[in-house]
Amino acid sequence: MRRALVYGLAVAGEATVRALQARGIEVLVADDATNPQRDRSAEALGVELVVAPDDGELARLVRAVDVVSPSPGVPETHRVVDAARAGDVPLHSEIELAYRWEQERPGGPRPMLAVTGTDGKTTTTMLAVEMLSAAGHRAVDAGNTATPLVTALDLDLDVFVVECTSFRLAWTPTFRAEAAAWLNFAPDHLDWHRSMETYEAAKAQVFANQRPTDVAIGFAADPTVMANLHAAPARTVSFGLTDADYHLAGDVLTGPAGPIVDRTRMRRSLPHDVTNALAAAALVLETGLADEPAIGAALESFVGPPHRLEPLGTWEGVAWYNDSKATTPHAAAAAIRALNRIVLIAGGYDKRVDLSPMATDSNRVRTVIAIGATRDAVAAVFGPTTRVEVADDLAEAVPLAARIAESGDNVLLSPGCASFDQFENFEARGDEFRRLVHEITAGASARATTTGDRP
Repeated sequence: MRRALVYGLAVAGEATVRALQARGIEVLVADDATNPQRDRSAEALGVELVVAPDDGELARLVRAVDVVSPSPGVPETHRVVDAARAGDVPLHSEIELAYRWEQERPGGPRPMLAVTGTDGKTTTTMLAVEMLSAAGHRAVDAGNTATPLVTALDLDLDVFVVECTSFRLAWTPTFRAEAAAWLNFAPDHLDWHRSMETYEAAKAQVFANQRPTDVAIGFAADPTVMANLHAAPARTVSFGLTDADYHLAGDVLTGPAGPIVDRTRMRRSLPHDVTNALAAAALVLETGLADEPAIGAALESFVGPPHRLEPLGTWEGVAWYNDSKATTPHAAAAAIRALNRIVLIAGGYDKRVDLSPMATDSNRVRTVIAIGATRDAVAAVFGPTTRVEVADDLAEAVPLAARIAESGDNVLLSPGCASFDQFENFEARGDEFRRLVHEITAGASARATTTGDRP
């Protein structure tokens, strides 16, 4: 490869440009729009940023390179994808580029573990890293994290755990992980993918290039995952609360070789916490990279990332939870199943998915406060069974929730939608919710701690 086009100059795009340049590859850079940060990045990288190229200019850029690397925010419906296909120019995501470079590493490539799924990827990836660290390995969570895989290659590590979104997996003709876990599959990202079929096909790439000596790990309760697991070229194992190779036997997380760890040692052990832990345990046990004591030590200390059923505190008998990362109905439904007597704040950016799965357990919800661009759709799915209030934004919804909630209730921000109608990302939304909650409860006496236990 002598020359590459990177389309999109956000975090992953900038990291990809730097990694290409470090390997002596000439880089062309384009984006649909610019801002002061992107202009500064282009200047620091010493590249010209081509902004909003027309079809002719885009075709010329594509013809001038050996590979096109779309950033994760560039959908498969984008003109640059069409141009690359028309010009028969390969499309490689940053994890594909990183994988190829790692195979050329002096001394040989380091192991890669991969995690994909509609929900739970970040937590499971971080759990696996904790387990590996407890076993004495230098590991990092890379990919769809603060550390792109192309950047992680330069770190002094023993093993990578790669969080694989469909955005990155879509362009991976050779990327392979020695162990790959697929957590679940539900409608999402139909503003990025052409269809549910192409979304599934992208996810399936996590197994596609494995070898018979590798291991593919799938969620036993998800028929789509299991259909793809059965087609995987690797050795296969399943995980789930029941009827799986890795399962819960009474209160004990158990694998094919026997007991792993008692559930009571986990700091938080809701059903989805247990399945995430089982998936992470399968990743590290099946590769021989960690043993049961290391897994137990990791689960005992693991707190989990923010914005995922994050307990903010209990004031005047009302518990508040920040689940801003629930950007799909599937994720919101999991949070709702974990609690009772809920005042739910839901809604946000429209990703063109059916929101009705959020209301599957509507009997657990006392009141819904619908917000954002999808507030009417949220109100429609909960309206037949649940009291619904409507608010423009979090600044209006949080005080309303405080007025509605009674002692014993749980106020839950679990939007079931992306944040882009009002926020840059789900982190900004969760941070704002946390700030508003602490502001409105500042005068109340905290009567419970935020240990991570659920009412």
